[in-house]
Amino acid sequence: MKNIVFDLGGVVFARDPRKFEPEFIKFFSYIMLPEMPRFWEEYDRGVVTYEQVVADLAEYNSCDRELADKNLRRSIVTQEEIPSTKALIADLKAAGYKLYVLSNMSLEFIEFLRKTDVYKYFDGEVVSCEEHVVKPNAEIYRCLVARYGLEVGETLFVDDRKENVETARREGWQGFNFDPRNPEESCATLRAMLL
Repeated sequence: MKNIVFDLGGVVFARDPRKFEPEFIKFFSYIMLPEMPRFWEEYDRGVVTYEQVVADLAEYNSCDRELADKNLRRSIVTQEEIPSTKALIADLKAAGYKLYVLSNMSLEFIEFLRKTDVYKYFDGEVVSCEEHVVKPNAEIYRCLVARYGLEVGETLFVDDRKENVETARREGWQGFNFDPRNPEESCATLRAMLL
């Protein structure tokens, strides 16, 4: 294995639920659904604006746009690096692996995350809002392979959504289903595999 490809949300970054009111958590409860709502998928695909997704969130949650805007802005800036994943990424980089990002992420979210400390370890990225295609569509995986000249048999994909890992495997990659409820255990397993 030479290339390790990371999803971002739930794998590298998360929000600490202990820091939020139940109402805020409920507002974004759809992220735990097996399938994202269409409006959020379109936001990740980069085909709707921030203003439009605020309107969609307000309608989805039966609230006014001001609250939807406030909650969305807060959800962007409260993403935190997962300590165990950050440590793993640093050690993988030191061990000589090439590290990449393959993520469904909207523009405002990715612009914030690119400023974080952990992002300096990545050798490249493919982000859905810039390619206008979202996982698990195989096209976005092929985009990463082509852009960076990766050998799929030497590439491991780490994601917290089973369907995204399954697409990677169908494309000839190795896959690892990360458990966002227990990142320490997932990182320990990856360490045993790779270091």
